[in-house]
Amino acid sequence: MAAAFCSVLRGAGVEVSLNRTQSFLEALTRVGVGDRASVYWAGRATLLGDPESIEVYDRAFAVFWEHRRSSGRPVEEPPPIQVTLATDEESEDADSGDGEEEQPDGPVIHLRYSDVEVLRHKDFAECEPAELEELRRLMDEFRYRVPTRPSRRLVATSRRSRRPDLRRTVRRAMATGGEPVRREFRRPDRRPRRVILLVDVSGSMEAYARVLLRFAHAVIMGRTRVEAFTIGTRLTRVTRELASLDPDAAMKAAAASVQDWSGGTRLGDTLREFNDRWAVRGMARGAVVVVLSDGWDRGDPTVLAEQMQRLHRVTHRLVWVNPLKHTPGYAPLARGMAAALPHVDRFLEGHALDSLENLVAVISD
Repeated sequence: MAAAFCSVLRGAGVEVSLNRTQSFLEALTRVGVGDRASVYWAGRATLLGDPESIEVYDRAFAVFWEHRRSSGRPVEEPPPIQVTLATDEESEDADSGDGEEEQPDGPVIHLRYSDVEVLRHKDFAECEPAELEELRRLMDEFRYRVPTRPSRRLVATSRRSRRPDLRRTVRRAMATGGEPVRREFRRPDRRPRRVILLVDVSGSMEAYARVLLRFAHAVIMGRTRVEAFTIGTRLTRVTRELASLDPDAAMKAAAASVQDWSGGTRLGDTLREFNDRWAVRGMARGAVVVVLSDGWDRGDPTVLAEQMQRLHRVTHRLVWVNPLKHTPGYAPLARGMAAALPHVDRFLEGHALDSLENLVAVISD
């Protein structure tokens, strides 16, 4: 049942990782599969990574449960299930062993992760230096697609549209004796949309700031429509520093230019400076703006709310990425986070590589 439902969720577009599947299986062994509400909440608590997936989950669960009930399949208590999770290295050790292991009474479900897969889901704050270095390498492999916007310029298209291209239609008709055998059309051209990354480098973000700044470098590298700033007690533009093809040189240059590293946090004041100097003058107009911060702010939350509202009015999409969002029981209770959230289009996790992969997809959409 668990595997089938997870497949349904994946087919509906919900990302269900192996560790979430494992948690769901373990939850079912505790609550059973006979009670609809218990199964529903077990899945919702273990399988979903963001609130945006709840609506899809609800529809998928309703269809799946009704199908099982109408098909006449018995819904009964499963035997005890032993779930094992092994990495590639552990699997090789098991294959080379010649000892006999005690066999469990119930069925065993083996979930196998590669080392990279484990690392993709590991919290940056818990990573060793060697693991962080590998994560930086994996960031360079992100498939980042520049978001686009329609422009006023019209270009030829092979598809039918509401904009006929009379000049090309007549020109083609001249080749067929004046008969317009084929009508030609135009469509609006698409231009790259600017992306702006605002990375919080305050003391509360110390475990994540360098990795997120390295992520900013991976997004900027080789692209001209991406800007990066650091925010804390002051605003620092680091686009030029992070544009170097050498990641180490880029990070060193950015660190040297940031004067408030691991300091306090005045998000409202720094966003006001960004709005006054850059955003409302054109940089953020129609752009995708991403704030990477835990939302802790020592300033006046009303200032942050006002500046977020100003910024939201001129952007195409305003995204907030919080590394603490994945924490069990997390609620946006920090004053800064609570003030900013009403003006955010998407609120995402940002604690691990897989959450940054999701961010890339949101930016590129």
